[in-house]
Amino acid sequence: MHTSLVGRKRTSAALGAILALAVAGGALAYWTIGGAGTGSATAGNVSAVTVTQTSTVAGMYPGRAPQLLAGNINNPNASKVYVSSVTAAVAPFSSSVVDPLLPACTEADFVIGGSAPVGGEMDPGLNVAAWSGLTVALTDAAANQDNCKGVSITIDYTANP
Repeated sequence: MHTSLVGRKRTSAALGAILALAVAGGALAYWTIGGAGTGSATAGNVSAVTVTQTSTVAGMYPGRAPQLLAGNINNPNASKVYVSSVTAAVAPFSSSVVDPLLPACTEADFVIGGSAPVGGEMDPGLNVAAWSGLTVALTDAAANQDNCKGVSITIDYTANP
């Protein structure tokens, strides 16, 4: 019996070695192959900044010196934006003509002057950049401008990249 126990141990050892070689050989056998796929990424959108006027302009009359325009820029975005300057224009309007024998008051009776550089990146938030340097005046025209008395104008502002 002793011989058969030794024979079993040898057989078990041999089977174990063969099994180990089979597993090792199986771990080294594989196929190589390439592949392809797709993905996506989307850049965010930004909202327009808001330009507000903080200066008060009143009492314009022909020949009076131009009055200063100043304000803030609000950035509603979650990230920084770049604004180089603010420009302005008098919005078109039609006034009620007080004296039909005199010329009507129009946006051409007013002039915007100066420049308002902002110059750079603006952090998100309210009133993040101040601007100034623009002016508004009632022109001193050769014609009678009585129809401009008491007229309130709207000034349109543009933030420029």
